[in-house]
Amino acid sequence: MARHDIAPSLAPVDALQQALHDVFAPWVRELHLRVQAASLGEVRLVLPVAPQHVHAGGVLCGQTMMAAADSAMVLAVMTHLGSFKPMTTVQLQTSFLRGVKGDAGEVQLVARVLKMGRNLVFGEVELLTPGGELAAHTTTTYALL
Repeated sequence: MARHDIAPSLAPVDALQQALHDVFAPWVRELHLRVQAASLGEVRLVLPVAPQHVHAGGVLCGQTMMAAADSAMVLAVMTHLGSFKPMTTVQLQTSFLRGVKGDAGEVQLVARVLKMGRNLVFGEVELLTPGGELAAHTTTTYALL
């Protein structure tokens, strides 16, 4: 697998956006996540609420939110590592606090590294409605390979 640096030649946001295209599986790319901001240990993304991710109840499905949260956290870890390095999700626990209506437009994600160890990384992701309300909260653990 090619190395995907957060290179000085690209702004961190652009490099992370490129990593979303180059590193992640094709179906994850279909989420159309957009990186809005990045700093050491934190990334902010937008997840468009698309019809194919809205279930019969008229709300954004949990599987889509969890996939977006998992992807956002990988990018947050990359801000610490300086590039993509193989890692695997050990734990991803999500609490769904409110539904996101199918016509909401988009969800904001804020992923933060809480502790960066040699082998394990702990983090959290907040998923926010367009009105800024917390829709879901995810805690994560990743193993660096």
